[in-house]
Amino acid sequence: MTADPALEKGAVRTTCPYCGVGCGVLARVEEDGVSIAGDPSHPANEGRLCSKGSALDETIDLEGRLLQPRLHGAEIQWDRAIAMVADKFSQAIEEHGPDSVAFYVSGQLLTEDYYVANKLMKGFIGSANIDTNSRLCMSSSVAGHKRAFGADAVPGTYEDLELADLVVLVGSNLAWCHPVLYQRIAAAKKDRPQMRIVTVDPRRTATSDIADMELRLAPGSDVALFNGLLDAIAKTGSLDHDFLERHTVGLDEALDAAAEVSLQDVAAVTGLSADHLQAFFSAWIETEKVVTVYSQGVNQSSSGTDKVNAIINCHLATGRIGRPGMGPFSVTGQPNAMGGREVGGLANMLAAHLDIENPEHRTAVQEFWQSPTICVQGGLKAVDMFKACADGRIKALWIMSTNPAVSLPEAGSVRAAIEACPFVVVSDIMAETDTAELADLVLPAAAWGEKSGTVTNSDRTVSRQRPFLPVPGQARPDWRIICDVAAAMGWKNAFDYNGPAAIFREHAALSAVSNRFGLDFDITGLAEIDDKAYEAFQPIRWPVSKKRKSRDRFFGDGRFFTSGSKARLLAVRHRAPESAISAEYPLRLNTGRVRDHWHTMTRTGKSGRLSRHMAEPYAEINPADALRFGIAAASLVRVENPYGSIIVRAIVTDRVQLGSVFVPMHWTNRWTANGRVGNLVRAVVDPVSGQPELKASVARVVAFEAAWHGFAVGKREMKPDSAYWSRSRFASGWQVELAADKAPSDWEAHARSLLRIEAGDAITMIDPSRGIVRAAFIEDGKVAGAFFASPGPVELARSHVLNLVAAGNGVDDLLAGRPGGQISDPGATVCSCFDIGVNTIMSAIVEGGLADVEAVGEAVRAGTNCGSCRPELRALISRASLQAAAE
Repeated sequence: MTADPALEKGAVRTTCPYCGVGCGVLARVEEDGVSIAGDPSHPANEGRLCSKGSALDETIDLEGRLLQPRLHGAEIQWDRAIAMVADKFSQAIEEHGPDSVAFYVSGQLLTEDYYVANKLMKGFIGSANIDTNSRLCMSSSVAGHKRAFGADAVPGTYEDLELADLVVLVGSNLAWCHPVLYQRIAAAKKDRPQMRIVTVDPRRTATSDIADMELRLAPGSDVALFNGLLDAIAKTGSLDHDFLERHTVGLDEALDAAAEVSLQDVAAVTGLSADHLQAFFSAWIETEKVVTVYSQGVNQSSSGTDKVNAIINCHLATGRIGRPGMGPFSVTGQPNAMGGREVGGLANMLAAHLDIENPEHRTAVQEFWQSPTICVQGGLKAVDMFKACADGRIKALWIMSTNPAVSLPEAGSVRAAIEACPFVVVSDIMAETDTAELADLVLPAAAWGEKSGTVTNSDRTVSRQRPFLPVPGQARPDWRIICDVAAAMGWKNAFDYNGPAAIFREHAALSAVSNRFGLDFDITGLAEIDDKAYEAFQPIRWPVSKKRKSRDRFFGDGRFFTSGSKARLLAVRHRAPESAISAEYPLRLNTGRVRDHWHTMTRTGKSGRLSRHMAEPYAEINPADALRFGIAAASLVRVENPYGSIIVRAIVTDRVQLGSVFVPMHWTNRWTANGRVGNLVRAVVDPVSGQPELKASVARVVAFEAAWHGFAVGKREMKPDSAYWSRSRFASGWQVELAADKAPSDWEAHARSLLRIEAGDAITMIDPSRGIVRAAFIEDGKVAGAFFASPGPVELARSHVLNLVAAGNGVDDLLAGRPGGQISDPGATVCSCFDIGVNTIMSAIVEGGLADVEAVGEAVRAGTNCGSCRPELRALISRASLQAAAE
């Protein structure tokens, strides 16, 4: 056996804990910390990592970690904590029945954690009240797959993205949300220039950089677009009649629904011209190898399931499924959303892709588990679960590894619902989250780098997460916590595992039940894996079976998982978003991710490098709308609707359409005064999947009037108290943006309090007539912090100021807020991997006459690591070219 050079050098092979791409990571513990690199042997990324993955080493310190159980803020021992959870849940079940308790879990959990949580709730407590934050990202895809294929089977593989001649990206900003998949597609296009890319999205995103065609459709109009495509397929004689007759049902009804609207009607609904529609339809129809990739822009909708089926209809109608380089492809948002689907982590599913509604499935699972009971109907889905907390139906709630007080729609109401629940336990890695602060009991969980188990990525590849750090304090793996509670509730024998490998073996053995019923999920070939083989586990794409050959793609044989083995085309029709635009709320509110942060920033917020790209919550507003509502670029605005309001920074840009506003999802009460966009999202859900409509609420934007604006940077953590603040990390401290409606009476005292600098010298420049304040504070002969204030947004070279405070010198340049002499201002960060600013890049482009991204990389290294900034580099090259032409 050939030695593994990476392991010989002390590296541990593990899997990234961020998005559903499932990239392999090499982690190596060294004298000065942990080094992180992409794993060249992993099939998902082949050595690539994005900016977030590359910065994993900056997020694993113990600052802010929860290291011991806490009851109402006071530390307690594990025995008492476990007994309390068991007693509270048992009491609620005894007095109010099994449906009076609930688990809200997460795609951050490992499959082994997910499995035992699902087993405990559905097979031993006897309720299906276990749902997951994956409900918010991909449950519409699950529902669409089940309706069309008879099972939640993802047909394609990542290789299909590289083999396709046409890749259509629908509601999927891969460049920022799944960067390594974007890099794989970009590399394939470079190798095969004839490959074409189409983006379908209301916004122009970073992914548009590689698009040959952009379809900036109206929000929520995807069904109309793909019904138009299906109608065009039929009218151009492009139906695959042989495939349809042998392998599908429902064609006539689907075609009738699609034919109800004309091309002109589709144009009116989507906002696209008839010429653009015809060009797209022709490209799709005339290209056999087409992959349609879709993500949250499709799923997060009150008609998300219909959107999924509208896309699948087109592939079934042409027989473009199950073969290399073609098919519909859902890419998931979280590292183990797929693993959660495998074990039944959703409230309407049983383990192994079995159905709660099917009594034979229920009996088979109960017999396998040898459990005293089994749930008999679907449980409460995420939005309804927290409504049940609010109205008293849920008496005990366990939230695992997620932050619903931020991420769920109508987040303010969710916060109140958690507060109203009689007993709430939260297991997490951080002591302070918006949700943990509402809990009665918080339990310290092991984090990435400390825990062991498996995850499944978007193309069904199962990989190992391995520990390379000791579990700190009294933290425990999630599976261990769940099993300890199960034992305390009286079910010790059923949850007496000696480690995650034993749980995985049981999970794999249960997949034989799915196989027995003719369903898709099958990893029976791994059911006898021993502990040593589990430790050496190599990434593998399921199905994995002793009885049948593993397949890369489902449905290549034309057989589906319905009762008649035929796929179903669905008759779907366009439905507008539930919330209607009005004179009072004239804007359509969209939400999503930024490039360098993840979910509610529990991890990425620790990295100063990742915070340099986007340091504040913001709203993207079209220039015409900004003019209409009196919004200036970089000013603060209040975004509001009937459900709440937030204060964020305005970015005036034509990336968003007229009548739309985009706000990212990541900021929480820990990072900003009032920037939780979940406060504004209406709790409307898809009637089939229960997935919330996170991208189509309504809002208005008004200027936020402030008496003064401020910027502070210091070595110590700052906890501001003003109408607006947003804080973030930098290399050796904290920075804060501020605004308030009343000026302090003593600026120096205010700055000292904010910066937490009680002693030391202050050098101030205060101009009362202009409202300008600049102050630097010296401790032990070094600059310890700086404070700036002005009537409007503070204008200064922030990167320059951060660097001076980090170095502890340069008071004169610090107070000037601009570099002096030969010092240059790097400008706002573009490349997070190497912390390279826009001014540095533009200087290199202009002075060197650089004409492509590769040349920029050779000159200043930007874009040479993860590649996530390459779209922005191309935009800067274009800007320099336009400026040169204008001169």
